[in-house]
Amino acid sequence: MSDVAAIEKLVVKTTTLKKEISKVIVGQKEAVNFVLLSVFCGGHSLLIGVPGLAKTLLVHTVSDALGLNFKRIQFTPDLMPSDILGSEILDENRKFTFIKGPIFSNIILADEINRTPPKTQAALLEAMQERSVTVAGHQYSLDLPFYVLATQNPIEQEGTYPLPEAQLDRFMFSINLEYPSFEEEVEVVKNTTSTQSEKVNSIFSSEEILEIQQLIRKIPVADNVVEYAVGLVAKTRPNGANATDFVKNYVAWGAGPRASQNLILAAKAHAAINGKFSPDIEDVKAVSVPILSHRVVKNYKADAEGISIQQIITSLL
Repeated sequence: MSDVAAIEKLVVKTTTLKKEISKVIVGQKEAVNFVLLSVFCGGHSLLIGVPGLAKTLLVHTVSDALGLNFKRIQFTPDLMPSDILGSEILDENRKFTFIKGPIFSNIILADEINRTPPKTQAALLEAMQERSVTVAGHQYSLDLPFYVLATQNPIEQEGTYPLPEAQLDRFMFSINLEYPSFEEEVEVVKNTTSTQSEKVNSIFSSEEILEIQQLIRKIPVADNVVEYAVGLVAKTRPNGANATDFVKNYVAWGAGPRASQNLILAAKAHAAINGKFSPDIEDVKAVSVPILSHRVVKNYKADAEGISIQQIITSLL
């Protein structure tokens, strides 16, 4: 199949996929869109929202619709790295046998990732970066495709271990889930308080998703689009030559080169699912907020004046 035909097929199947997801998930179209983009790019996502916004249900539904294996890990203060990765046990023949942990799946829901200590967070982040885990000196490869979709509750900060900036950078997207509209909430209540339940059909297979990842990487990008993405990231750095006065006033640290790489990769995927054969500057703008929002650190002045990261990124666009 030619690349053009493959993109046309992707557009059709993505539309069908979103219809399947909408059987269970009411609203949250932007969040669903960004989760799918991260899957098609091979990246990980951090979902941020208050309790009850269907973060867990969203991840479960997406994994069902994509035809992927799904495991949920509830992060707690006493969770150990071995609870995620697995451990070696002594079998009846007095030999060590490796028992795989829940990390050996296609989609991992890391529920409330900021509730577990740094040692356990680091074990998960090695798996995210290397697509493998090391236990007792042995390296074990993970099943592909492999995605971590982590959730974080923004309101409760007691007993939490916030992810450091270097670890946040491993996530391709930081996706904020908003409250539903009045009409959407009415529909949610009707759907979830009756006996009817919708079954989600799987639209893709794991092999197809790996092919889509390769297809997206092959999409050509014009030099001016790459330069725009790199220039946008450079503007977030308060000590850089291109920084605006707004950034110099309100930003402590800007985004690194991984942000530029992710902007281009996500712009390619955004173009592809919208039937375009090459991304333009509009595609870069469309994915910039969830890619930059967790990589730009605002200063105390921005906190004091109530300036949000979203306002800072919007001012650059």
